Order: sequence, then structure tokens, then C-alpha cells
Amino acid sequence: MLTKLFIKINCYLLLFLGNFLPKKQKQIIFESFHGKQFSDNPRAIYEYIQMHYPEYKLYWSADRRFTDVFIGKNVKYVRRLTPKWLYIMARSKYWVVNSRLPMWIKKPNNTVYIQTWHGTPLKKLGVDIEEVQMPDTNTEEYKRNFVYEANKWDYLISPNRYSTNIFNQAFQYKRQVIESGYPRNDYLLNQNNFQEITRIKSVLELPLDKKVILYAPTWRDNQFYSKGKYKFDLKLNLDLLQEDIGEDYVILLRMHYLVSENLDLSYYKGFVFDFSNYEDIRELYLISDLLITDYSSVFFDYANLKRPILFYVYDLEDYRDNLRGFYFDLEREAPGPLLKNTEEIISTIKDIEKIGFEPNATTQLFYEKFCYLEDGSSTKRVVEKITNV
Repeated sequence: MLTKLFIKINCYLLLFLGNFLPKKQKQIIFESFHGKQFSDNPRAIYEYIQMHYPEYKLYWSADRRFTDVFIGKNVKYVRRLTPKWLYIMARSKYWVVNSRLPMWIKKPNNTVYIQTWHGTPLKKLGVDIEEVQMPDTNTEEYKRNFVYEANKWDYLISPNRYSTNIFNQAFQYKRQVIESGYPRNDYLLNQNNFQEITRIKSVLELPLDKKVILYAPTWRDNQFYSKGKYKFDLKLNLDLLQEDIGEDYVILLRMHYLVSENLDLSYYKGFVFDFSNYEDIRELYLISDLLITDYSSVFFDYANLKRPILFYVYDLEDYRDNLRGFYFDLEREAPGPLLKNTEEIISTIKDIEKIGFEPNATTQLFYEKFCYLEDGSSTKRVVEKITNV
């Protein structure tokens, strides 16, 4: 405990001293999911700046347990919470981050903190959560800390007007929102072609003659081992799925980054593949013919591909009424059917096989409400805004 306190105090002091160091005006440090990934909106912004603004010096913040993610990518990375990391944080003009930084990280003066966030909200966020059921915190503390962190942000990226309104309220955010569409979705619009899909499947050693189902559920606040480590009960009957659709499909699992389960899938070799630790879900979206999810924001992004989405919501009432609550009526507005068991999932997949997939009126309204800014140029809009600071 004393060691951690000593580290926090030293980090705070070093970043405070950063107020007196000259900024490197063309230096940016990026972080995705607490330094665990090279992914998401920060990656899209990084790749765009790397291509179009070569004069900028770019760094990635890397959790010491996940540095292998950055090796071999020609990416400059620095281990998170080390003296070198603090020095680079203090000297960098820009921070580009998609999740919250530790509470005790002080933003130096003249640093521009761009919070990209990581999803269009379905479930309640920040101060809108009525009762927090996460470990090592309580509702009042959680909300206070969330607002404190949001007050450090200079810019917040939003994928649409719906999200902007929620972010401003849930984060008590008072500064500038860049309502641009999500940079990470440019890839889905610009790389949706047979060549790229085939390339990714080959790299992942997936069969080219089978269709791909992506199962990407979220986490449950009240099911955890410890702070930041959440349990997850798969609930899918993999035996039944393999028996009924195994000849034509493979299933990719993508657990939420907070889920800590180690699933034994040896019995389903060649049918179920665990890509929970794969560097960026965007490639998994692209190669998937169908998405199964629950309350995760992944369906907002996947909808840009205009492919089938199934909602496996076996605990809908409990999650909606007791854990988080929703911002809109999932039962009325979801761009796909809400299903309660594996048998219903199989039946729906077989129906899609028979009659194909065509967006209905509900799905079209969903696209118009949530995807209208996604045109493949969101990153360009964000970068042009922040580089003019």
C-alpha cells in the first residue's frame, strides 16, 4: 500500500513539474483501454496522423503486461506509469485516450486532452447510473470520480447527436464535443472488400469456405473477481450450435476487455475460436457475416456494415431494471431480434439462410439515427479539428 502511494505521489509531482517544461507542439501520446490494446479510435487517429502528418512524433502508452501487443508493428511505445512515460506525458502537446486515466493523473497546463470514448451508449453511464454495483467503490464516489476525470478533457469525440446529448449529461461535460462519427469506423467503410476479408481470414487461419459468426457480449457489473476483473458465464450452448450449424459456420468469441475468464474451448477446436485478446475488433467485424451481442455498444459500430445482428438477451429484465438501465427501448428499437436461448438463435440463423437479410423499417430508422455521420471520413474531421489548436 505504501509503495503504491509513493508511486502515485511521485507521478503527481512529475506531471506537476510538467507545467514548467516546454511542450513539444507536435508530439502526441495515445492510449487504448488502459494501455492493453493498439486499437479503437486512438488507433484510427494515430494511423491517419502517421500517414498525413509525418512531422509529428507519436507514442503509445502500454501496460507492462501487454507490451507484446506493440512489438513488431513499428510503433513507438512506452511502458505506462514509468518515469519515461511521465516525462513523455508531461512534454506531449496532445493526449489521445479512449478510457479514463487513473484519478491521480494531473493534466499539465497547455496539454490538450482528447477523450475519444469507446462506444455509443445503450446502457447508463457516469452520473446516470442509479446504483453502482462495481467492486471497491460506491455510487457517490463513482459518480464524483467520473465527473472529476471528465473535467480534464478538452475535447470529447461523439459518433452522433444522440451520444452527444447523453455524454454531456452523464459525464457532466462542459467543454467542446467533436461530433464527427467514430474514427474507428472509417475502416469498416473504406476496407469492406473481398480482398481484405480474405486476407484477414487467412492471417487468422480461419476456413475460407465457412461463414463467420462473431459473439461479442459485454460484462455484468455485479459479477466480478476483483476490481477490473469480471466474471462471465458464456450461456451459449456450444454443443447444440456445433451440431446444428457447425458444417457451415465458425464462431469467434470476443469477450469485453474487462472480462477475465479463461475459456476451455479445446472440445470445439475448428468451430469456436477465442479472439478476446485480438488487437482490434474492427477486423473481426469485417470478416463476420453475422453478429451476436447483448448490451454491448459493438452493435452500433457493426450496423455500419448492414449485416444481420442478433441480440442474445437471456437476462434482459435483470440487466435493464437492476444493473444499468438503458437510454432507449431496446425491445422496440433494436436493429435485430431479441433472443433468449440457443434454440432461438439457431432458428433465426436458419431463417436468414433461407430468406436472406434485408433491413426492415426499424433497422433503417436505426441507421438514420446512429450511423448518419459514418462516411469513412470521421478521422479526417477529428484530426483537422485538433491539429488547429
